[in-house]
Amino acid sequence: MTKFSPLDAEIRDLLRFAAERSMLPRFRALSDDEIEMKGEDDPVTVVDREVETFLSEALNRLAPDVSVVGEEAVAGDASVLDKLSDACWIIDPLDGTANFTEGKEPFGIIIALADAGMAVAGWLYDPKKDRLCHARKGEGAFINGEKVRARTTGQAPPIAAIARGFLTENERAEMDAKIAPHYALVDIPRCAAEQYPRLALGENDISTFQRTLPWDHAAGALWLNEAGGKVARYDGSEYRVDEPNRKGLLGASSPNLWEAFARRMSNSLG
Repeated sequence: MTKFSPLDAEIRDLLRFAAERSMLPRFRALSDDEIEMKGEDDPVTVVDREVETFLSEALNRLAPDVSVVGEEAVAGDASVLDKLSDACWIIDPLDGTANFTEGKEPFGIIIALADAGMAVAGWLYDPKKDRLCHARKGEGAFINGEKVRARTTGQAPPIAAIARGFLTENERAEMDAKIAPHYALVDIPRCAAEQYPRLALGENDISTFQRTLPWDHAAGALWLNEAGGKVARYDGSEYRVDEPNRKGLLGASSPNLWEAFARRMSNSLG
């Protein structure tokens, strides 16, 4: 089944243009003065800001009555987060910035459209592969217009990419002792635009996220759920974009794998 709406085409063209103009020419060509640190292990580059400015202006023209919440806009003014409960576009202009600054893949651009705190459409773009993962709520998940269904790796034990950077020391110890032995652990890609596709395309079975910022997860969570995988809070509740400071999110390539991991987490981490 092929499904590529006029809006999908419009977003694809915007993402391609932004990548070809601002991102790809600077990959492995950034100068030191084009990189700053917003915080520990949190770089921002001239690319992040340039792409966000371009996309914000383009989306404003596309839908003048819809607010825009961009990662870098929030970094400059936290009150922008107040717009997350309204109809809004959510932009991650360079997902995987740390990889990009190190001259490594993967990296991408993410856009979500949300209303009343819930994502209703999402686009995850990998400019190196020219791959657009896109979904609308209730209509399924697609890659470049072709419908996809999430599949597991089929491996035993299942393959898990567990984000450890924001766990406490006790949480890491519990994870290592009581959960990790049941899975084959692999490195996280440090890029949500890559991690969510891995969970649908038979590469990973499980992924955990401690930070759940909307520009990282709104589009991907919707897309994987529409593909037939499962993304939810550890307690099973839906992911909402207007809870940016709430921690903990679990994604899996199938509901059964999600449930098994969640049970282990509940028993081990409380």
